[in-house]
Amino acid sequence: MSTAPTAAETAETAELPQSRRLATEIPGPQARALQERQGAVVPAGVSSIMPTYAVRAAGGIVEDVDGNRLIDFGSGIAVTSVGASAERVVSGVQQQVEQFTHTCFMVTPYEGYLQVAEKLAELSPVPGETRTALFNSGAEAVENAVKVARAHTGKQAVAAFDNAYHGRTTLTMALTAKNKPYKHSFGPFAPEIYRASGSYPLHDQLDGAAAAARAIDQLQTQIGAENLAAVIMEPIQGEGGFIVPAPGFLPAIVDWCRQNGVLFIADEIQTGFARTGRWFASEHEGIEPDLITTAKGIAGGMPLSAVTGRAEVMDSAHAGGLGGTYGGNPVACAAAVGAIETIERDGLLQRAREIEERAVAHLRAAAQRDARIAEVRGRGAMLAVELVDPATGAPDAALTARAAAAARDAGVITLTCGTHGNVIRLLPPLSIGDELLDEGLQIITDALAAA
Repeated sequence: MSTAPTAAETAETAELPQSRRLATEIPGPQARALQERQGAVVPAGVSSIMPTYAVRAAGGIVEDVDGNRLIDFGSGIAVTSVGASAERVVSGVQQQVEQFTHTCFMVTPYEGYLQVAEKLAELSPVPGETRTALFNSGAEAVENAVKVARAHTGKQAVAAFDNAYHGRTTLTMALTAKNKPYKHSFGPFAPEIYRASGSYPLHDQLDGAAAAARAIDQLQTQIGAENLAAVIMEPIQGEGGFIVPAPGFLPAIVDWCRQNGVLFIADEIQTGFARTGRWFASEHEGIEPDLITTAKGIAGGMPLSAVTGRAEVMDSAHAGGLGGTYGGNPVACAAAVGAIETIERDGLLQRAREIEERAVAHLRAAAQRDARIAEVRGRGAMLAVELVDPATGAPDAALTARAAAAARDAGVITLTCGTHGNVIRLLPPLSIGDELLDEGLQIITDALAAA
């Protein structure tokens, strides 16, 4: 199904043609010059997937310094879901900057913070009356959710799952399952963090009930509910490989938590704000978290994150216990109001479902021809292709890297993920047109066929 562009989308993309264009090789001469400058002032630990530098972005296109127009299948890792220069986001930011850029909500509060919290109270799957605290990054949101859970329960232990990704700070690295590049050489990590088996249907061949029973046994025997403040999980695991749990897994885990005085934290940082075709991926599973962490797509590219939770849980933290100098910055709040309004008014929940239908049909047709594609999975515009050695079923990270690099060379921003590095992930902006979407998909499957 093709979707006609809205007036806002038309205005956004009027100055940037929505077509792929390779004016030079990638990287081009200006990009190479900037790479030299980067090497002189930026540490090697800060690396980039694309070897070029953006100057403009709108709709489904990112234009680089050499005039190349790249099809965007990354959205800044699920951040610019409404587009990289969405009209309502830009307008809201401009108006707020003209009024004031900062006062610190803990010093002189402002209405924008309240508007974001009110929208999250309306939209989030957390049951009953809620409270929201705003922060800067996803990792910061996760850290504060853990603080709140410990304050409310009086317990310290927190459990995450295999293939989890929750951030790069000392606490969130402990929650994250993948060693390189996230944890290697950076320990020791925060204590009282434990890990249980999750649900990975392609590999464990377990239905939701069996996978949940295995995880619950580990939680009970290795930690004990009497010590456990919270269980945290991404409803679709992101960096771990866009893993969709077997039906029934998450509801069973949430039920166990409720029965045993353990809080359930849904990490919706990558899955939230229309990315999966619902406001939040928890809705697909029919679960109601006690706490939910959000970031990425919340503000159309501005740095903002949130912890939303049941009122009695969030109010457990003492006055002054939550906050931060920049948390809920007024400019970022204005961007969030614009992004949420864009999702609502431009039908982006439906658009995510249309992207899923179109992309999955293309990718599964490719899987019929290529035994190296073990699975095509995901929801909405959060989709994955897992690649393996067809003879052994072993993860094929080398093939994944070659295919992604070839697609990038052809002008498609292509990301990978997976604990074993063998998953190509697709995160196109929801503002992408059908023609660009189809072209990008064809380039990726052609690159894989040739790899």
